[in-house]
Amino acid sequence: MSMAIDSIIYAYIVKEEVVQPNFTIIEEGAKGDWFFVVLEGKVKVKKRTPKGLLTIDTLGEGAIIGEIPFLLKTTQLRTASVISEGVVKLGILDKERLEKEYESLSPQLKSLFNTLVLRLKETTKKASILAGE
Repeated sequence: MSMAIDSIIYAYIVKEEVVQPNFTIIEEGAKGDWFFVVLEGKVKVKKRTPKGLLTIDTLGEGAIIGEIPFLLKTTQLRTASVISEGVVKLGILDKERLEKEYESLSPQLKSLFNTLVLRLKETTKKASILAGE
């Protein structure tokens, strides 16, 4: 699925990186709090299951990846792997600036974001269980 990149996102990019095909951008189970926007190309979201590594989604231009630890404010391990399908251009997002702006949100809005991210995490887990059956 491809979506246009909102011009506001560009203001948060601190660095751009190009990765080669089959490069592991994010590894499930690893620590990490960087997150990215896919500027060009496609990535596969993969999850470990008893039957091996399964692709649960393919994301394209405009997709934000690696946001769950940031939004949940945890040092949690990565919940899935993200691997480049071909050559992929990534924008690394300015975590410090986003944290400052996030902290200025009302507690109610932060709670809403938290609920949405937990739901995304749970859906990802369920999808990998279903895919592994």
